[in-house]
Formats: sequence, C-alpha cells, structure tokens
Amino acid sequence: MPKIVLAYSGGLDTSIIIPWLKENYGYEVIALAVDLGQGEELAPLREKAVQSGASKIYIEDARREFVEEYIFPTLKSGAVYEGKYLLGTSMARPLIAKKLVETAQKEGAEAVAHGATGKGNDQVRFELAIKALAPELKIVAPWREWDIRSREDAVDYAHARGIPVPVTKKRPYSMDRNLWHLSHEGADLEDPRHEPALDLYLLINPPEKAPDRPTYVELEFERGVPVGLNGEALDPVTLMERLNAIAGENGVGIVDMVENRLVGMKSRGVYETPAGAVLFNAHRELELLTLDRATLHFKELAASRYAELVYDGVWFAPLREALDAFVDHTQRTVTGTVLMKLYKGNCVPAGTKSPYSLYHQELSTFSRDEIYNQRDAEGFINLFGLPLKVRALMEKKAGIR
Repeated sequence: MPKIVLAYSGGLDTSIIIPWLKENYGYEVIALAVDLGQGEELAPLREKAVQSGASKIYIEDARREFVEEYIFPTLKSGAVYEGKYLLGTSMARPLIAKKLVETAQKEGAEAVAHGATGKGNDQVRFELAIKALAPELKIVAPWREWDIRSREDAVDYAHARGIPVPVTKKRPYSMDRNLWHLSHEGADLEDPRHEPALDLYLLINPPEKAPDRPTYVELEFERGVPVGLNGEALDPVTLMERLNAIAGENGVGIVDMVENRLVGMKSRGVYETPAGAVLFNAHRELELLTLDRATLHFKELAASRYAELVYDGVWFAPLREALDAFVDHTQRTVTGTVLMKLYKGNCVPAGTKSPYSLYHQELSTFSRDEIYNQRDAEGFINLFGLPLKVRALMEKKAGIR
C-alpha cells in the first residue's frame, strides 16, 4: 500500500482528510503534527489521529526552530503585510512543509497532503515549499477535489464517520495557533460590519477588560534578535511564552483587518499577536536609534517586499535569502534595550538605549551648543534647492508659470 504523509493539526479539515484519503486513494496515511506552540491542542492528537484511521502519527517539537529561523528573521526584516498583519500563519507554513518533506523521505512515502482550501493562501505556501525542497513528491489537496463545500458539510462528514471535531456549527471558526499568534476566520467574521465578540479572544484580554494600570517591560536585543526580558536572559521559546502572557493580559496585539489574499479575493481575519506586537514595536524603536537615515528608509522598502514574499509562500527562494543577507548586515548595530509601556491595548516606547546610538544630544539640543554652526545651513539649502530654483527660472523665462 503506498504511503502519504498528511500535515495534521487535529482540526476539522485534517481530521476528515484521513478517512477521505483512504477511501479515495487507498493510501496508508501517516499523520504529522508539528509543534509550533499550539499548547494544549496537541495533547489529544496521537489518539485522535489513530482513531481517525492514520497508521501512525509523528509529533515533532519545532518551536525553537520556528522562533530562531522563521520568526526572528521576519522580525528583523520589519515585514508587516499591508501595514497590519504580522505574518503568523505565513511564517509557519514553510516550516511545516519542510517537516512534511523530511517525514515523507524518512517513511518512503510517494505523496504528501495538506488541509488548505482552494480559496486560501496556505495551499500556495505549502506547495511552493514542497516544490522547492522535494519536487518529486506528489501533492494531494483534498479541498480542491472533494464534494465538501463548507465547514458545515465537513462537520456532517466527520459525524457520519464517528470522528470527533473541535468545532460545531454554532462556532465554526477556522483558527491557527502558534507561538507568534492565533488567527480567527469564518462565521460571523465574514461580515466586515460585525465587531468580533469579546469571547472570541483566547490569548488577549479585550482592552476594556485589561488592568487599569500600565505594565512596563524591558526587552534586550543583540544584533536585532530579542535575548532578554525584564533583565533576564531567556531562550527564544521561553521569552515568547512569557511576553505573550504579559502582553495578552494588557490587551496588546489585536488586529482586525480585511486583507488581499494572494488568490485574488479579500478576506477578513482577526489576529491575536501579543508578544509579536510588542517585539515589532520595540525592534522598530531600536532601529530608529541605531540606523542611519538612508539605510532605515531603504530597509522600509525592502520590508514591504519581504512581507509579500512571506505572505505569498515564497520562503525558500533566492530573493528572500538575499534580503536576509541585507537585513543581517543592517542589524550589526541593532543592540540595546527598549522599555515598552503596555496599557489597555496600547504599546508605546518608554525609553531606548544602545551602545551604537546615533542620537547626539549636543547636536540636536534646543539649548546652547558649541559644535553646530547654524550658518552652515544656508549653503546646504542653496545647493539642495538649486534644481528647484533653476526650473523656476526656466518656467518664468518660458512664460509657463
């Protein structure tokens, strides 16, 4: 019997894919769950996958790899999709695909499968990564083949085969969780006019329920990478977990947006990214202190392109690797500490310092100084404005102004 490895989350879609692959393809199904920080969601997977018909299941802890090799490079790049989305799902899919390929090669499987729908971005992210890493593998995407057309249909399919599912028709949200974020899509969220219900949030206190006093957190960075929290050096996973708890308690990190999917439609998603929101803002403050103007402004342009690459699933590509080289060069001096103030959903800087600070108080002061000659500005302005002056003289002479 040929083997297929399924990217398995234990959610509704991947739960029903196991029997569907056996019934329609005759495959021996091997499930793979990649631990990226889903927490308690992983506990029942081993028993559940076998009950659903898998011959075996691998549960691989890739949390540290996820943070160090996917989250931190994206954080250093400053990538944010369409000004709001911090790319939590987008970063995770290439790593899951990589583990999918490694397991297929280990098991001698001829194919891999995923539970992404034909309407979404994840199908692209999974399959581009697989093509880049193992082009010989066959890819099966059931959502593009079967007759199931809605999450309600999927629930009925599961119930007919005695498969327990973590959603009901009353709460049919599609969720994705890892150390960086938790996303919510579907159901009442599909109408952009509807404000999310307060009980939607699982990681973050709604701001109106957050503490009435601000919380301060101090983050330490080395070469753009977070290495410490509140004066304590921490490993990447522990740092993320602790900061998620602190920021979530203070209502920080909720993003509600209508985004442009790669496949051509708009979709509405609600994202909880507590630690990510704080880290992104803190890293940005440190760059403002340590990067020169030209580098900072060009890096902002590169960040937009980096965000599109990650969102579009083009992780294993020469351009992203080249951009990483550029970003790493800019981060050589992004070292220091940033104090952030968290209060009822707000995350604002409260102090930044670095041994590589380019801020020169004696130059920028409004008080009396002895090192800046203000007369120098006149010559600078004359030369900087010379093209404008020449054009204005030409237009006056030509009678066009």
